[in-house]
Parts: sequence; structure tokens; C-alpha cells
Amino acid sequence: MFAGTHTAIITPFRDGQVDEAAFRQLIEKQVAGGVQGIVPVGTTGESPTLDADEHLEVIRIAVDAAAGRVKVIAGTGANSTSEAIHLTEEAEIIGADASLQVTPYYNKPSQEGLYYHFRAIAESSSLPIMLYSVPGRSIVEIAPETAARLAQECETIVAIKEAGGRVERVDQLKAVLPTGFEILSGDDPLTIEFMKRGACGVVSVASNIVPDKISALVNAMLAGGVAKAEGIQAEYFNLLSTLMSVDTNPMPIKAAAALMGLCSDEIRLPMLPLKGEGLEQVRTLLNKYSLI
Repeated sequence: MFAGTHTAIITPFRDGQVDEAAFRQLIEKQVAGGVQGIVPVGTTGESPTLDADEHLEVIRIAVDAAAGRVKVIAGTGANSTSEAIHLTEEAEIIGADASLQVTPYYNKPSQEGLYYHFRAIAESSSLPIMLYSVPGRSIVEIAPETAARLAQECETIVAIKEAGGRVERVDQLKAVLPTGFEILSGDDPLTIEFMKRGACGVVSVASNIVPDKISALVNAMLAGGVAKAEGIQAEYFNLLSTLMSVDTNPMPIKAAAALMGLCSDEIRLPMLPLKGEGLEQVRTLLNKYSLI
């Protein structure tokens, strides 16, 4: 279901409000770039600083603008199980194709707590669920055994976005997950290594600005064209690594999108627009790749 490229799409703002026109423009860029899906209101979409109404409105706009041309995997996770259930139920009503469920952050639940959290969400909705393990932000990692237990007992939990920065996690997950359960890279620079080990694609930040290149890389890997994919990665590696390392996501990717005229650089506190040396790094890279 999730093989391919799925863009963790930014949420553009203007004067403190969601910029619907810019958001629709971004989605059109994704469709034209050949991605298989978009992931609104994830980490890159600044979900922690959107209120509940805005959160659902962004999903509505995404579903309407996508118009069935690409999948909409709505970020409906939360560190409150009841909130995650509410957002997921509403996303299903709105017409999302699937749900991205992040590991609860700040609470530091046990693996048993994670199991019951995700199970409760799965029981509340018929949407396919992609788990999202990102210990750099949530501290707690989804253990492979917990993912396997959920996959076996919850028919709608069918994939995991793995963003722990360790390629060996793919091997650990593949060893215990049922056949057909899909693993996606959550780190652009690691996509090829993940796919060599059995991942089926990526939830990409970089594809906000270069959807055609990320799609070409992933499609090449899916078709067995490792050399072609590695050539694309070699050409774009500096861009991919800088967008993930110059500062905290989504500051660099939003700065890049703004420099390309796709949206403003407005970002909500406690994040700040990228400035100074970091901004110049991004500007230099965009010039190098003829993106501005």
C-alpha cells in the first residue's frame, strides 16, 4: 500500500494563519513530481503548534487538493490516546487514506503502554495505520516485538515509518514482522540503505522541494536499479544531508521552500525562521542545484 515516496509536507503560514493557497500549490508540486502520497500534519507539518481545528482543516485541504491523485496519510498521532483517537476518527470522516501514528512523546510510555495506545487507536477506526518510531523526538522507540504484536493483532496496522537513524533496525523489524508489513525510511539520506534491506520507500522531507528526484530514486530502487538510485543520491546527497542537519526540522526545509517562492518562511514558536549561517548554507545549496 505504501511502496514509493510520501512527502512529509510542510504547513505554510501567512500572518499567523494556515496559507491555503500556498499549501495547495505545494500539493500540486508533489503530484507533478510523481510522489505516491503526502503526509500532512506530521512533524514537518508542525503538528505540535496547530490547534485541533487547524489540524483537521489542513487534512481537509490536503484531501480536497489531492483529489485521489496521491494518497493522504494524515498525521493524527498524539501523546494523549483520546486525542489521537479523535483526530483519527475525524480524518477518516474527512476522507484521508491512512493515518500516521507517532510514538507518544514526553510521556515515555512502556512498551506495554505503547501496545495499548496503538491498539486503542486501531480499534477506533478502519483507516490503515502507519506507525512512526522517532526516538530522537519522542525518546521511546517502538520495539520490534511491539510492532510485531500490533501487526499480528490489529489488522489495520500495516506499516511503520522508521526514523531512528539506524539501518540495522530494518533487519530487526523484518525478522519479526509478518510478511507484507511495510517498512519506510524516515530519513532521506538512509533511504537506499533501508531499501536494500527490505524497506519499500520513504516518508521524505526533501521531496517538499525535489519530489521528482526523490521519486526517481525510490522508483529506481523498487525496480532493482540500485546503480541508478545511487547515482541520484550521490548527486543530491549534500542537499539531503544539509536539510536534515543544518538545524531542527522543519526549519531548513521551510527556509528552502521560502527561498524557492513556494511559501513564506513563517514558522510558529518555539521554532524560528532559519537565519544567518544556516540560511546561507541552504541558499548556497539551492543555487548549486539550480533550484533558485
